[in-house]
Amino acid sequence: MSLRTITSRRAITALAASCAAAALAVTPAGAAPADLAATIDGDAVNRHLIAFQRIADQNGGNRASGQPGYEASVDYVVDKLRRAGFDVTTPEFTYEAYFEDSSSLSVGGQPTEGDVMEYSPSTPEGGLTAPLSVLPVDDTPGCEATDYDGTDVTGTVVLIQRGACDFAVKQQIAADAGAVGAIIYNNVEGALNGTLGDADAGRVPTVGVTKEVGEALAGQAGAEVQLDIQARLETVTTRNVIAQTKTGRTDNVVMAGAHLDGVPDGPGINDNATGSAGLLETALKMGGSPDVENAVRFAWWGAEESGLVGSTKYVQSLTFEQQLDIALYVNFDMIGSPNAGYFVYDGDGSTGGPEGPQGSGQIKEDFLAAMAEQGIEAEPSEFNGRSDYGEFIAVGIPSGGMHTGVEDLKTEEQAAKWGGTAGIAFDPNYHAAGDDLSNVDRVALERMTKGIAEVVQAYAQSTEAVNGMQSREERAELRAAQATLMAQSTAQAPKVGHGHDLS
Repeated sequence: MSLRTITSRRAITALAASCAAAALAVTPAGAAPADLAATIDGDAVNRHLIAFQRIADQNGGNRASGQPGYEASVDYVVDKLRRAGFDVTTPEFTYEAYFEDSSSLSVGGQPTEGDVMEYSPSTPEGGLTAPLSVLPVDDTPGCEATDYDGTDVTGTVVLIQRGACDFAVKQQIAADAGAVGAIIYNNVEGALNGTLGDADAGRVPTVGVTKEVGEALAGQAGAEVQLDIQARLETVTTRNVIAQTKTGRTDNVVMAGAHLDGVPDGPGINDNATGSAGLLETALKMGGSPDVENAVRFAWWGAEESGLVGSTKYVQSLTFEQQLDIALYVNFDMIGSPNAGYFVYDGDGSTGGPEGPQGSGQIKEDFLAAMAEQGIEAEPSEFNGRSDYGEFIAVGIPSGGMHTGVEDLKTEEQAAKWGGTAGIAFDPNYHAAGDDLSNVDRVALERMTKGIAEVVQAYAQSTEAVNGMQSREERAELRAAQATLMAQSTAQAPKVGHGHDLS
């Protein structure tokens, strides 16, 4: 690996061969592919998607955490990994799962389509009735208490545009301003299926509606809102899957993850069987005992759709020293969107969003370079904490990853560059029943999986550009150069005798 970008696998292989005699002793390892990305076959990745679709079909149509389809998905992944020689664990964790029993929304006497935000409080039995208030749109709609200056929402259900902050923040500030309920409308086309994050976040009953519905409601201030949400919380025990190579340094671990669960509304194939399948195939091709400098730890997270629960609990379960053992984390959430784009998490904040921990910018550059090797000009995507890298960056672990787009609309420029259809969401089936095997871009899926394999294999050999930790080959080369300089210096130095002054 160069100091700035990933070198080709051939260059790494040549370097390893030239320095083999000087390399430090390591645990005996199996032969690993010289070019892991070249071994990735899209049909093999798709086979995992077929398995996840059938698992959903056989288990109520979904693979949501706490449900039989998720447990069957865990078993499928674990069996593949153990057969490939990995050390595999399935640590359990508990969380408060949200179950919606019934809901309805009407405004001005007209039934209105909306989706209950996960972890929204229930209304009183029989629902609530209140007038509609409309919060003016600014650059932080409903994200700051001052947004309510001049707008009295006391005793109302307030309409708020999406954007600039989490849904939980919007409904919390609305509650502080006196609202008894909230309707959040999308700022892009498509349904708004959101979460308030956890069981403690909900303050007022909250639903999400489309941009079209929200803009229509914005002209109906004062209309009567009838909102009825009946939901419950249940303590659920579920599992993550953690698999680590038996070879490589365990104090400089390369970690790669994807969430394995889906939403209850469908089989969750793009979101996120695709990331899970790409990661699984990369692990299987690498094998449990590859010849690597750094151990590689693969993770499949549970309960991501309930607020990044599995990954958060995992990171929080580690001591500071155990967190320090993780050199970096890379994440893959939706890599086969049907109207695919090619996005790399923006670790250095160049898009104007938040910047990740030191080293995250290099990870971004390495993924951009890996996709460029395939002729793909990827774009940076805001590091907004919407997926499982969130807790890793919170504790300072350099992070990055890739995705193929969610509910935002593809632009004309992006369609010209990548193909597909401008003006349509990257994944029109996001969090919906249509997120199934028929709605996946398999060309994008193979390309992205090759990119995963490219970067993970490179970091398995060296993370120096990210965190300064050199590979054994790099260390041996440096020591050899230092020895040569020392020998030259000794040969050129004047001979000085002992016991006699020369001047």
